Amino acid sequence: MASRQGGSGAEEVPRPGSTERRTAPHAASPEADGRRASTARPGSPDTAAARGRSTAPRGRPPGPDRGRSVPPRSRTPEDPPLRDPGLYALTNHFHERLEQPGRYVSTRTVTEAIRRGQLRWNRTDGWRFALVDGGIRFVVVVSDTETDSPVVVTGWTEVADREAALEAGRFDPVDVDTIGLRAALSETPETTIPDRIRPRAVTRPFVVGGHRLETDPGEPFVRCVECGCRFRSKEAITSRRCRGPSAGR
Repeated sequence: MASRQGGSGAEEVPRPGSTERRTAPHAASPEADGRRASTARPGSPDTAAARGRSTAPRGRPPGPDRGRSVPPRSRTPEDPPLRDPGLYALTNHFHERLEQPGRYVSTRTVTEAIRRGQLRWNRTDGWRFALVDGGIRFVVVVSDTETDSPVVVTGWTEVADREAALEAGRFDPVDVDTIGLRAALSETPETTIPDRIRPRAVTRPFVVGGHRLETDPGEPFVRCVECGCRFRSKEAITSRRCRGPSAGR
């Protein structure tokens, strides 16, 4: 079970550089508090029906029925998710991402993505909100049909426009390279990607599969600063346990 704890996320005003590299554990929900949610993932809707429905939340009917009690209708996977961030709790999986360096997700970005992001259906994850802000795309995966309340299942960042991201000043070059490298590793996890690793300069370690990874320009691999192992794919990273000096802490 994942809990929604206090805080609106309003205190998470970004500053230039890598201020969103880590998010404090107390930042537990987009807007509201006091709810619990399971970690269930979205079902598999009829995508044609999903595309044909409105994204507007349902309200009480107009006219003479206004003021009467209207029994709630159970939402189905075909129903686009609601755009009220205050309704969403966070899963344990997303809580973990808030605390990991190199994730660049926060309750503030979740709130903005739900409110203003483009809504798309993905066969793997289900419903996604995606918001491009300052050259960076923030993606938030949600579910609201298999849990007691709507939940944020997971989220990540991608580089939509590198030059725009650097000009915006929200993230520094190391942050932008980290976002690009993490996305590249996740796109094809079973495939080695030395040519996509070489251009990156990641001097602040980011975490994947328990490894704290970095790389220098020209290197065709990422290197764990704890155990010293070198990797060229995400599958190689996640299939080998880190046995460095901090692994047992």
